[in-house]
Order: sequence, then C-alpha cells, then structure tokens
Amino acid sequence: MTEKVKAQLDMLIERYPQLAVCKDDISKAYEIIETCYANGGKLLIAGNGGSAADAEHIVGELMKGFKNPRKLPKEYADRLIAINPELGKTLAENLQGALPAIALDGHPALSTAYQNDCEPLLCFAQQVNGYGNDNDVFLGISTSGNSKNVLYAAVMAKAKGIKVIGLTGQKESKLSDIADVCIRVPETETYMVQEMHLPVYHALCLMIEESCFE
Repeated sequence: MTEKVKAQLDMLIERYPQLAVCKDDISKAYEIIETCYANGGKLLIAGNGGSAADAEHIVGELMKGFKNPRKLPKEYADRLIAINPELGKTLAENLQGALPAIALDGHPALSTAYQNDCEPLLCFAQQVNGYGNDNDVFLGISTSGNSKNVLYAAVMAKAKGIKVIGLTGQKESKLSDIADVCIRVPETETYMVQEMHLPVYHALCLMIEESCFE
C-alpha cells in the first residue's frame, strides 16, 4: 500500500473514528480489489434496497473519474485519433480511465425473466455464474449479512474461485462466515449501518483510484 493510498484510509478513520475497528478489514478488502484490477478482473456487486443503491453508487465511482481526472494514456488517445481524426479527438479528450464494475441489480429484463422462470432468490447467483471469471471479486452488501440472494451469490462466487468481500453491520452473520473478508461497521440499525457503509466504500474507491491512476 503506497503512502497516498494509506493517506485515504487514515483520512477515513480521522473523519469517522468509530470505523477504526474496521481499519484492518478495509485494508484487506482494498488489497483484494487492487489485486483484482491489477490482474484484469472486475468487481461484481449485489445488494437489496438501499444496498442496491449503494452498489450502483460504487459502480459510478469506479467506472469514471472519482477524484482524479483519469486521462487516457497518450498511445491510446493517438490510436483513437488515427482511426477517425474528428471522432477520435472528441473521445481522446473526454473519455476517462475505467475500473470495470457491474451492479447485479441493474438488469431488469434479465432479472424479471429469471425470477419469473426460475428461482427468484438465485437471480444474483445466476449473474455471478454468467459474468464471473478468475481474478474477479464479488462484493456483497447486506446490513444484516443474512440476505439470502446475496448469500447464494457469495456461494456461487466461492465455487468459481472468486474472492468474496462482505459489507455488513456489526453482528456476525452468514455472509461474514462465507466471505474472505467482511467489513462489519459498528452499527446494528439498518439505516445507521447504511450511513456507515457510504464512507467505507468511498474510501475504498479513493484508495483504488490512487493505486490505479496515480
């Protein structure tokens, strides 16, 4: 972990001292995600309700510039311009480096078809089955840590050799048992857990961005 990356984690704990109990697990989660992206993998994210919104939020921070501009490498920009000077110039000047991430709640045609034809609680697991490859990471967000559709997806991920990160509330849970690392924020009330999840995943996104787009 570089000093710039560590500074983001230290700033999180300075701003939210109650999250100090999660510092080691946040660091471990960062290492797993950093390795994933270094090896060409992607992040698959699942949650329900507010946690589904958090999954979409995380994708938004990873797939475009969060804090840093993420300018395209010159050789990539030159290639775009060589293909089409007019369109390529616009692409080269405006596209940003992306960290591939997919929120599994965001495919209504697939989700409704699967839920209608098959077992509704396996909808996330079906997507992990389809999208998941070596070097990917599954991030399961559940305030209780016991959301069945997230658990099924986590089991599917483990079966495919995919690392699993849990983001839950304080209590031990079925997800914390399955996950390679589980960030258990020190709250138990659902909305309070969700309030603590946001600064945690913002910090993780900042740390990954510093690592991949210095």
